[in-house]
Amino acid sequence: MKVVMIGAGYVGLVSGTCFAEFGVNVTCVDVDEAKIKKLENGLIPIYEPGLTELVKKNVAEGRLHFSTELKDNVGKADLVFIAVGTPTRRGDGHADLKYVYAAAEEIAKHLQDYTVIVDKSTVPVGTARNVERIIRETNPNADFDVASNPEFLREGAALSDFMRPDRVVIGVESDRAEKLLRELYRPINLIEAPIMKTDLESAELIKYASNAFLATKISFINEISSLCEAVGADVHAVAKGMGLDGRIGRKFLHAGPGYGGSCFPKDTQALVRIAQEHGVSSRIVESVIEVNAAQKARMIKKIRNALGGSEAGKTIAVLGLTFKPETDDMRDAPALAILPALIDKGATIKAHDPQGMEEAKELLPASVSYHDDINATVENADAVVLMTEWNNYRGLNLKNIRQQMAGNAFIDLRNVYEPEQMEKAGFDYHCVGRA
Repeated sequence: MKVVMIGAGYVGLVSGTCFAEFGVNVTCVDVDEAKIKKLENGLIPIYEPGLTELVKKNVAEGRLHFSTELKDNVGKADLVFIAVGTPTRRGDGHADLKYVYAAAEEIAKHLQDYTVIVDKSTVPVGTARNVERIIRETNPNADFDVASNPEFLREGAALSDFMRPDRVVIGVESDRAEKLLRELYRPINLIEAPIMKTDLESAELIKYASNAFLATKISFINEISSLCEAVGADVHAVAKGMGLDGRIGRKFLHAGPGYGGSCFPKDTQALVRIAQEHGVSSRIVESVIEVNAAQKARMIKKIRNALGGSEAGKTIAVLGLTFKPETDDMRDAPALAILPALIDKGATIKAHDPQGMEEAKELLPASVSYHDDINATVENADAVVLMTEWNNYRGLNLKNIRQQMAGNAFIDLRNVYEPEQMEKAGFDYHCVGRA
């Protein structure tokens, strides 16, 4: 079986590499010549634990290839996956599908024998139908089917998510397409992971609905955290009590500075727009988006209050910049909303992150200074803000940090530490949802 993956970004590279690990011959095609050259030289453009080693292994074993050429690859493929970006369209919140449709048109020109074209990118309902229309208009004689196979990869755990998925969703309309996709995913039958067959529209909506629901849990517990602070409750206890209910579950009930990343912000906005286009209410998802924005604003206020009501002239050491640990992804990270607001009011920011600093330099104000060493980051700081819960920050030498600081404010936006522990270490400790 031969697979072509259009797009060598996060989804395309991870998916293509994992398919190769399954024993499939995979070629990842991308228009970015510099990216392809790096991949051919063993340089991985993204940080994902274990990915570099798996790419090199499958390249060495002759199953994984990289190219900028569609013509020489699509015609020989059994399945062609479209895994290009679908960013939020500027101005209206819709998913921008120009790359998806451009890929469909190019694929159509090079189809030969029967091929299944698979939407792997996160796309609005109706996209698969449009991809099919574009291909038929471009190449009326093509023998093909279009399928939807949404990805459910968590950054930082993408390889395990792909190899040991909760489920694989395939939206298909023909037995031929279903047979090929089931054969492709046959290795996961060994772990009895369910493969769910459905129609195109349902497959497309499952992805958006799943992400919106997880974002809802995050915004819900963040709103509850504000109430906990007001009434003297502990959000950890509340979340644990909720999560022990099997109908609710404990995952994604962690109070913090709000969700970010490549999926939740984009997908919640897109789902609202899809609903609006079809005349359907989406009040819950709209509220989720509003609560998330409000939570970031609340964190700014929390930091300001910890500094005595003003950040002007204060030096703040920030530990963690990415939207979550185990990734270098800065897309919609809370830091991008919180830190510029503090800088605008006169704060000096010193920052550390195990993987995200290079990306952050392109997105944060130029005045931010970056440090490879945690001790250099906190030196002479009036306050420390723990923004992302990297393992590096879970066992800090608190005594040493307190001695190096000019002030003693420690604002823990991820609730990594216990209040009693931090107060004993001499910090004026502030966290989220714990009085």
